[in-house]
Amino acid sequence: MDMNKIAQMSCNPAVGGIAKGQIVREIDALGGHMGEVTDKTAIQFRMLNRSKGPAMWSPRAQCDRGKFIWAWREILENTENLSIWQDQVKELLVEDGHVTGVYTYLDVTLRAHCVIITAGTFLNGLMHIGRTKLPGGRSAEPASLCLTESITRHGITAGRMKTGTPVRIDGRSIHFDEMERQPGESDFHKFSFMGEQRPLPQLPCWITYTNPAVHERLRQGLPDSPLYNGQIQSIGPRYCPSIETKLVTFAEREQHQLFLEPEGTNTQEYYLNGFSSSLPIDVQIEALRLIPAFRDLRIYRPGYAIEYDYFDPTQLRHSLESKLLDGLFLAGQVNGTTGYEEAAGQGLVAGVNAALKCGGSEPFVMHRDESYIGVLIDDLVTKGVDEPYRMFTSRAEYRILLRQDDADARLTERSHRINLATTERLNHWLKKKERIEEIETFCKNYSVKASTINPVMESLGSTPLERGCKLIDLIARPQLSMMSLAKYLPRFADLINKIEDRKEEIIEAAEVRMKYSGYIRREREIADKMQRLENIHIRGHFDYENLQSISTEGRQKLKRIDPETLAQASRIPGVSPSDINVLLVLLGR
Repeated sequence: MDMNKIAQMSCNPAVGGIAKGQIVREIDALGGHMGEVTDKTAIQFRMLNRSKGPAMWSPRAQCDRGKFIWAWREILENTENLSIWQDQVKELLVEDGHVTGVYTYLDVTLRAHCVIITAGTFLNGLMHIGRTKLPGGRSAEPASLCLTESITRHGITAGRMKTGTPVRIDGRSIHFDEMERQPGESDFHKFSFMGEQRPLPQLPCWITYTNPAVHERLRQGLPDSPLYNGQIQSIGPRYCPSIETKLVTFAEREQHQLFLEPEGTNTQEYYLNGFSSSLPIDVQIEALRLIPAFRDLRIYRPGYAIEYDYFDPTQLRHSLESKLLDGLFLAGQVNGTTGYEEAAGQGLVAGVNAALKCGGSEPFVMHRDESYIGVLIDDLVTKGVDEPYRMFTSRAEYRILLRQDDADARLTERSHRINLATTERLNHWLKKKERIEEIETFCKNYSVKASTINPVMESLGSTPLERGCKLIDLIARPQLSMMSLAKYLPRFADLINKIEDRKEEIIEAAEVRMKYSGYIRREREIADKMQRLENIHIRGHFDYENLQSISTEGRQKLKRIDPETLAQASRIPGVSPSDINVLLVLLGR
């Protein structure tokens, strides 16, 4: 609707987080620009979960909101064969079950073989602040009022969801000396496998807490909360609750942690993470002023909740094309997800598959053992949603294979085969791959004498050797690292010092592969066994309604989802293992 709002971060100006950071790394490995733009505009970077294993490490960055938009504009406006048109779609054009284009509010008809809907929270969007209701897709922007009806008349099912955003605070009114400072990290980690290190100055975030007085004032406002007075009926995100939901759900808690996050290097605007709210404006302000650091609080705008339409994602294929309308693709919050990263992963898959369909090529689909994006889309189209879907590492059964450090190893070569990742990106990965394998080969073959290394082992708190061993066996020990051992092994140090580009990244990737090789191998074997079911295609082979040998619930779910493979069928809630065995027997016949 507004070219100046391309890449607008509707909620917090942050990219990544637990599992979300892995998605951004995957987008980058596939050839997308999200990681590059994030690094270019990052004002604070942190690697979350460093105290846990590498399968849990997740990059996150605060970004400069304004610079993020213009970095994207620069890329988009200089992308060959990409045209941008500022307008609003009124009608989806369909002929004989195939999408043929869109008709806009400016009376413009745009013809297309494929159309992708990525409307975010704008479809019949309704914002709530206390008892005040305002139509809108987000603050100060209009809602899209006709598109949902244009889509649902073709049999596609829609529902309503809710999300929210916190108050935005004027930094000049904050007593920063009464909060805990949270600095970022300045090591080699970043989002993109390409590009340079973060160029912008790194700013701190700040931590403070609510208190019983704050909670009491918030409780007084609950009768006017649209979440609790019946004004909002739709379901919100479970894992990003509003402050009023926290009060009701965790009534025994006397405080809740809040993060004050900068919106940019040249603005006084701050985002209050942890205080999403749709309470009346006066309640929000008065409650926050009971926190010592906010006693002189001034705000730019209050928090609000927003309700919007979404479409049942079980009506989609894994390519994100509709099963009901040929050529229609859906991506982002219109599929029932929440979060920039989940939307970006879907947008990439929908865009790639729309382009491939126009060229007559086979769809590009990622499996659950290939990427978090594959897990996300499989969950959506197989299980559906009854609340806004958010990605977590726990949703992936193969998360040791889906680490943030190996996204390029998993996806870049495959992406290059469909001309998505550039040849430059491919060569960058192949050079890195060669260095990693060189280190691994050396460590597998290099013998270490006990007399040489035992003094080092004792100083590092590791059990001394009784006899010599291969270097890889030492690296597998949790107390030891490649760099700590290289100090005492000249030949190994020479090998490492030969690496000129991305040394730290290559060392970390090699070390993770060697330390966790047993776990990685075991999980790969499990994934390969399941892959056999992924290769058994069943769509079009069964009339589920007349399969009396499987459960009634199984028949109903299989008919509704119409799974592509036997593995997908096994993941449908309500389809039992015995139902899968019946299908296997029938396939054998």
